Amino acid sequence: MISEKDLAELEKVPLEERISRIQNLLEGKESPRPFELGLLLALKMGEEIRNKKPLGSESGDLVASWNGKYPESVVEEAIASAREFMLNPAKIAEKIKAGFSKFDEKKESTEQSEADNA
Repeated sequence: MISEKDLAELEKVPLEERISRIQNLLEGKESPRPFELGLLLALKMGEEIRNKKPLGSESGDLVASWNGKYPESVVEEAIASAREFMLNPAKIAEKIKAGFSKFDEKKESTEQSEADNA
């Protein structure tokens, strides 16, 4: 899973290296989350825009490579996440923070339950 720390680190890194890091994080994962795939797709699209290439000239190949490898619903959700990254990055950042808050609360609850049972 891509963590908040991973995302903070990515902000300090050049775009090409960001793409490489995300690809490395996803490499070998049997079932990546659509959000993770969407992040990679958004970065690839950003690279195309930065390099003045037609949108989809490389990112389209990436999405095509996912077909058959992942369920259609995962691919569709990844595309929707990438679109959201491109159009409304602040909203995505809030979703990420909310997700981490829920994860932290669940972790604290589990740790408290384990301590109570010890």
